[in-house]
Amino acid sequence: MRLFHFSEDPGIALFEPRPVSVPSPRAPGREWLNGPLVWAIDDWHQPLYFFPRDCPRILIWPTASTTEEDRARWLGERDCRMLACIETAWAPRLGTATVYRYELPAAGFEDLGDAGMWVSRVPVKPLAAELVGDLPAALEEVGVDLHLMESLLPLKGVWRSTLHASGIRLRHASGWS
Repeated sequence: MRLFHFSEDPGIALFEPRPVSVPSPRAPGREWLNGPLVWAIDDWHQPLYFFPRDCPRILIWPTASTTEEDRARWLGERDCRMLACIETAWAPRLGTATVYRYELPAAGFEDLGDAGMWVSRVPVKPLAAELVGDLPAALEEVGVDLHLMESLLPLKGVWRSTLHASGIRLRHASGWS
């Protein structure tokens, strides 16, 4: 298994556990997820982070329990493994941004069982780092369709569907509450 951390900083020699910038409501007993941790994403889910850090985005993909009705409603005729939706206003930044993919050793990470996310409670030294330059091309290369929307608000209902939906940095989305 390969784990990664994405950053716009090209020179991270050691990832130190730190609390999240904006705490999220957590299930009872999981409040520790807002505390000091090093976050990582697995190989399959890494396209969730082929974006500028603060870019609001929703990525959706079918699961084993996805119905044909939900597939047709939310994915349409697309033949992709994931659909990534961002606001049109972010397209210029996506086109010019660069991020660095840090590969991390899997030892010491705990699986959160949620969209490929893993955490470590101790500092982690990266194994390697590489530039991911052309983000739209990187998405396309791994089978992710990019969809530009004026607003992400019409996607709020996708969480009630049988698709998996991951929303990241939605506090930066226009009109999102």
